[in-house]
Amino acid sequence: MAGSVYSFYIFDRHTECIYTKRFNSAQPLRPHAAVTSLTKSSLPPTARKALSESDDAKLIFGTIFSLRRMVRQLGGEDDQFLSYRTNEYKLHYYETPTQLKFIMLTDTRVGSMRTVLHQIWATLYVEFVVKSPMAPAEHPGGVGVANEMFEGGLEGFIGSIFPPQPA
Repeated sequence: MAGSVYSFYIFDRHTECIYTKRFNSAQPLRPHAAVTSLTKSSLPPTARKALSESDDAKLIFGTIFSLRRMVRQLGGEDDQFLSYRTNEYKLHYYETPTQLKFIMLTDTRVGSMRTVLHQIWATLYVEFVVKSPMAPAEHPGGVGVANEMFEGGLEGFIGSIFPPQPA
């Protein structure tokens, strides 16, 4: 498959971001620029990264929430939001029956990732997170998915779909 993956997010049914993964590809654009360079420069590097990832997650969830609502208002309850595309990236969305939200940002050449997001949920998340006796059933306050098997499986799965491009 041509293209590349920029980032991946999982939100729980309480709107908390429980997992974020940025992939090592040249992302041409971050989904937002809400934090000014002046503010960023006054923070230590670890705080800048945490602030940036938190802001990204909030912005992405807000975008998804608004687009889902708009799609249902315009098309009815049976219509679903699946993805949107800008000149710089494409956002793919999948919601599970338990209201987990899987979101992936890719480059614009990538086709629908709905099946891929479903596979990540069914084969990786369910197997390594839901069935793990160490994983919490709920993620209060955004306590995330901290599971090496899930992380390794996700990286391998994404790497098999989007092999590294030669420089």
